[in-house]
Amino acid sequence: MPISNYFKSGDWKSEKHVPVITAPEKVSAEESFEVTVSIGDAIAHPNTLEHHISWMKLFYVQEGSQVLVEVASMQFSAHGELDNFTEPHFTTKIKVAKPGKLVAISYCNIHGLWESEAEVKF
Repeated sequence: MPISNYFKSGDWKSEKHVPVITAPEKVSAEESFEVTVSIGDAIAHPNTLEHHISWMKLFYVQEGSQVLVEVASMQFSAHGELDNFTEPHFTTKIKVAKPGKLVAISYCNIHGLWESEAEVKF
């Protein structure tokens, strides 16, 4: 079975597992820009030893290409040990040469893989 069959998606306003991508509506090939990926913007995701987001990754695919380029990855390690927590949220800066698409994936230790996409326009 292809790995794509294991990914789930949905509306992040009604599903607490979907990565939320926040980026400018338009960017320039000459300048880098900030991208934030988070979980639980509308509905909080549990963050306990028993139920948590383990990691998130951010990819970029240029318009006309089918190659996903990994641009950022974040591992979340503290899920309540000694009352310490790592929230599933990160921000990075990227620079792209052409318009395309940001693709974020997240992994919940109970509910598996989740994905979302956001267009990058020039």
